[in-house]
Amino acid sequence: MTTAAAEPQSNRLLHWLKKEALPLLVMLGLLAAARDSLANHYQVPSGSMQPTLEPGDRVVVDMRAYGLRLPFTSVELLHTGTPQRGEVAVFDSPQDGTRLIKRVAAVGGDRVDLFDGHLSINGQPLAQAGLGEVEDFGRILARLDLAQGGGPDITGLTVPTGKVLMLGDHRGNSADGRYFGLVDASTLYGKATRVYYRRGEGFTWQAL
Repeated sequence: MTTAAAEPQSNRLLHWLKKEALPLLVMLGLLAAARDSLANHYQVPSGSMQPTLEPGDRVVVDMRAYGLRLPFTSVELLHTGTPQRGEVAVFDSPQDGTRLIKRVAAVGGDRVDLFDGHLSINGQPLAQAGLGEVEDFGRILARLDLAQGGGPDITGLTVPTGKVLMLGDHRGNSADGRYFGLVDASTLYGKATRVYYRRGEGFTWQAL
């Protein structure tokens, strides 16, 4: 039998759930969905992208760059773009599922050669004379770190349509596409756009 004192208490609890808890849960759900579909962040775990990215760097990831997806799924709702050479992207390794951050070195249709860490696309070297260890991707200049050599070479690879080759800027210290193979362009998690925090420097806003 319900007592008269218990009924007001039950009503108060129900009122609190409707008034306070439900809006909070809805807000958290919307924030989570926005983070999964619109923008996110990533902490760089290693030095494979030095000197562009340092271990511990926190970067902004644009989740809309390569397609607007249904939150918490891989279902694409709207195609918004394709990976371009030189962009820095976050993706899951096809080898073991580890989330990685590397540079899009080549896209579908490109013929790739890599010798001593220096990249050539369709027969054209990307490192220009006088620029030092810098590769020119057109809109993007990527500075390399070859202090530990260039890592494994690539000879005469043609990237199939729908695939991308992901490489680290620290060519001799990067477990990248030379080890785990090509990546489906449609599976790239998002485009890294800026470094917003760096150890020793604090908050920053450095474009990639």
